[in-house]
Amino acid sequence: MEKLVSNLSTLGGNPSSIAALIGLIAFILAYFYIKKISLNTRLVVHIGLALALTVILHTFRLYHMPQGGSITFGAMVPLLLISFRYGPGVGYLTGFVYGFFDLLHDPYILHPIQVLFDYPLPFMALGLAGYFQNKPLVGAIAGVLGRFVCHFISGVVFFASYAPAGVSPYWYSLIFNATYLVPELVICLLILKVLPATRLVSFMAGQPK
Repeated sequence: MEKLVSNLSTLGGNPSSIAALIGLIAFILAYFYIKKISLNTRLVVHIGLALALTVILHTFRLYHMPQGGSITFGAMVPLLLISFRYGPGVGYLTGFVYGFFDLLHDPYILHPIQVLFDYPLPFMALGLAGYFQNKPLVGAIAGVLGRFVCHFISGVVFFASYAPAGVSPYWYSLIFNATYLVPELVICLLILKVLPATRLVSFMAGQPK
């Protein structure tokens, strides 16, 4: 019992261990959704198209942050649409795959757990939009908020040394990540508002309205 308490105390004093535990829990929860997915030709094609469009849109950056993170022309929209069409499970899977594409294309590596929180997990979090399939704007906010939480944890745990003197790592991570994710969210909301998002999702389902 004393050993267990000691181990928990050690874990509590080690931010990277706490982050690893949170990441593991998130992966396990997402896994239960992903394993229920039954892949077919239509689904594979749609996932491939969403990934391709995301990669293309991500290359057109309005601004690129020095420690990672970009403002793009709505690169998250295809990942959000795939989540609206197929639900959170497929959204998690597509985001997971894209996270590794992004890691290969634009790596910024400080620690293995940091990689987890800056690449696969935040894009998997966009799958949360799948819980709001009939409310695309609310879904977009939920998905981007989930992504923000992942980057925020990474910033607090692994980028604290970048915070200016006298500035809390929490405030630094909050401001840094909001600087690009808030404009990115606004752009995505505008695109979803202009595009007939509901019709697009219906068309993907083979039921155009």
